[in-house]
Amino acid sequence: MQQEEFFARHDEELLPRLRQARIGIAGAGGLGSNVACCLARAGVGQLVFADFDVVEPSNLNRQQYFLDQIGQAKVDALQENLRRINPFSSYEGHRVRLDAENIPQLFEEVNIMVEAFDSAAMKAVLVDAWVARWPQRPIIVGSGMGGFGGNNDIRCQRLFGQVYLCGDGRTDCDDRLPMAPRVTIVAAMQANLVLELLAGKSSIS
Repeated sequence: MQQEEFFARHDEELLPRLRQARIGIAGAGGLGSNVACCLARAGVGQLVFADFDVVEPSNLNRQQYFLDQIGQAKVDALQENLRRINPFSSYEGHRVRLDAENIPQLFEEVNIMVEAFDSAAMKAVLVDAWVARWPQRPIIVGSGMGGFGGNNDIRCQRLFGQVYLCGDGRTDCDDRLPMAPRVTIVAAMQANLVLELLAGKSSIS
């Protein structure tokens, strides 16, 4: 397939901005793997993601992996899947446990950060590190996606500055097990907001 064929149904006005964008994704699980697939399909030029975990059978109810990838590092499996979706973009995966020290190093050059952790504590570490270093660069957090139903409760909002939240903000996955529909809805909202911000057309106040 030629690159022109792949991008034939993409927005001609937005595509140049997407091709030049470099998006960071912290985590490659339920949110991160789905966000990455959405952005790869949209044509984002560069994705940088990090996760220390491996693919496990219990991940397959909501994460973008397959049975034959069980045991692989998530970042390796995700790169493999993204290249199958869109071989015309670049994917940089880091198998590392993120912390306040390496976050600025790994994501120094990204335009927008997407938070995709399971841990509330790590969400806070990422947001704090990001805002302290790059207060003018957007970061999109996911929170509140456990269980099923409640479509009308899931939304995007600006928390403060350039910090955005997607989810219902209250449905903890420790209380209600995460399932593909709600996790994927939140991931798609995060990815959609990335496109809005790149286009300079975000409607979120």
